[in-house]
Amino acid sequence: MAEMRVLMAHMDDPDQCLIGTYEKNGGYQAIKKAIPHIPPDTLIDMVKQSWLRGRGGAGFSTGMKWSFVPKGKGLDKYVVCNCDESEPGTFKDRLLIEKDPHQLIEGVILASYAIDARRAFIYCRGEFYEGIRKLKKAVEEARNSGYLGNHIFGTDFSLEIVVHPGAGAYIAGEETALLNSLEGYRATPRLKPPFPASSGLYSKPTVVNNVETLCNVVHIVNRGVEWYTSIGKPKNTGTKIFQISGQIKNPGCYEFPIGIPLREVIDAAGGMLPGRSFKACYPGGSSCALLNAKDLDIAMDFDTLTHRDSALGTASIIVMDDTADMVQVALRLMEFYQNESCGKCTPCREGTRWVVQMLSRIVAGQGTFGDLDVITQVCKSMTETSFCPLAPGAALPIESAIAEFRDEFEAYIRRNPHASEKPKMKMAYPYMKAYAFD
Repeated sequence: MAEMRVLMAHMDDPDQCLIGTYEKNGGYQAIKKAIPHIPPDTLIDMVKQSWLRGRGGAGFSTGMKWSFVPKGKGLDKYVVCNCDESEPGTFKDRLLIEKDPHQLIEGVILASYAIDARRAFIYCRGEFYEGIRKLKKAVEEARNSGYLGNHIFGTDFSLEIVVHPGAGAYIAGEETALLNSLEGYRATPRLKPPFPASSGLYSKPTVVNNVETLCNVVHIVNRGVEWYTSIGKPKNTGTKIFQISGQIKNPGCYEFPIGIPLREVIDAAGGMLPGRSFKACYPGGSSCALLNAKDLDIAMDFDTLTHRDSALGTASIIVMDDTADMVQVALRLMEFYQNESCGKCTPCREGTRWVVQMLSRIVAGQGTFGDLDVITQVCKSMTETSFCPLAPGAALPIESAIAEFRDEFEAYIRRNPHASEKPKMKMAYPYMKAYAFD
């Protein structure tokens, strides 16, 4: 299947980041259609009917999220764009803000108009220096052209957009941790409920959407709901930017209708390296379950991958070939999550550390067969009892690696002549002996 570029249609034009080129290519037509002519409630219904689902990982209905925001004039509301792209294997949002920043600005304006927000924020990962610079320039250009500011198009709708550099924390990608960071606090997640739609930024109703999600709204307004729903599959509509990296010939971003088979995405990226064969991949970033060679023809959509106990997530496909050591992969991933845990809740703070210690012991040839059961138990506890999605996202790739490639873990463990013994817990007092525990 050939690429279907919608969001990436003008990525190859080096001047697309300039407002003149963006307008020449049809930019800012969506807000001209919407703000004077489409009532906000109608716009929300359009996005609902389009079945646009969040492109930041959760896949929740965008229009439904907007509809949760309380109605009423004079009530402070905010739109926050989540551009804190920090999941391993993700780079689509950076591409969008560096190559086509006005597309995002227009999407933010549409979302703000839909919920009657007068101030919006783009929370951008602090290391995206080029993207932040281009976003700030795009905001200034949009304001000078009358697309931002007071009384847009002569209506009573006014809007200002603030580009806010993030603080470099992975956890800030979680929407409530992002809001805490935006308010100037440490990026730690909040208890939900209340959800941001009722109590978000500064305790006011807030919509938090991903960069790619907001860019899609522009094309729904421009081309219509019927056109949008004709792409992809029922309840999995539109295109998706698939980011493919790892042991693949041509890593990069490729845009296809949702539901394309995994094999075709890999083929679009040039296939495997010479002499190599596909072994496994993380289909939606590193915080989801592995797919194996039997899954090459699986449809890359939200529902199909959920039924496979994995996730489309951000569609960040991290490919591993037959030379990959899955034990080393699991250890490296859990080291990342251990480092990025905010430490707020015990299951995540301690669970990631324990799993790193056990995997390190296995890699060093000192593991036991009992370690695999303990790792699985700890991962289950992280999934069921942690405060936010970080710990479940850390547990899934490890659990699936053990389930799919247990023989590789056991091969490491067999290097230990005492592999069948129960692990020993050393007491803190030197005069006490080490005791085996059941």
